[in-house]
Amino acid sequence: MSITENTFGTEITSEDIIDTLGFFDDWEERYKYIIDLGKELPAMDDKKKTEHFLLRGCQSQVWIDHELKDGVLLFEADSDAHIVRGLLGMVLAAYNHKTPEDIIAFDIEGYFQQVDLVKHLSPTRGNGLRAMVQKIKDTAADRKSTRLNSSHNSDLV
Repeated sequence: MSITENTFGTEITSEDIIDTLGFFDDWEERYKYIIDLGKELPAMDDKKKTEHFLLRGCQSQVWIDHELKDGVLLFEADSDAHIVRGLLGMVLAAYNHKTPEDIIAFDIEGYFQQVDLVKHLSPTRGNGLRAMVQKIKDTAADRKSTRLNSSHNSDLV
């Protein structure tokens, strides 16, 4: 089953989110914006909401799938919690439609600091956010490694 593409990382970027969150005066407004971001995330097909795609370490249920297409990673993600869908949107804005190398190099902690995010999340939500980021970084590292090994193996032929 292929990935349902979304606009995160192309039309909705981490820079857009930083700029937009900067307009809001308080965190209640920012939370509403983050929840609205989640509404932009297409729902994942229920057939994919299985143990295989389920992310461990999150308070809510989170599913993440990916594919490598034309050298960039495409991510599809969903959650059963509105705020978590919004957090997924924030993460995908930084990582979706990027090369594995760009994903590994991206300063996600700096991004979260710019929007003052982590200190406004409960400890369990913060752990879930870190689990999402780690899953995507691990995926990028695996795909980068696979590509490097494939290119080295073809040199041997």
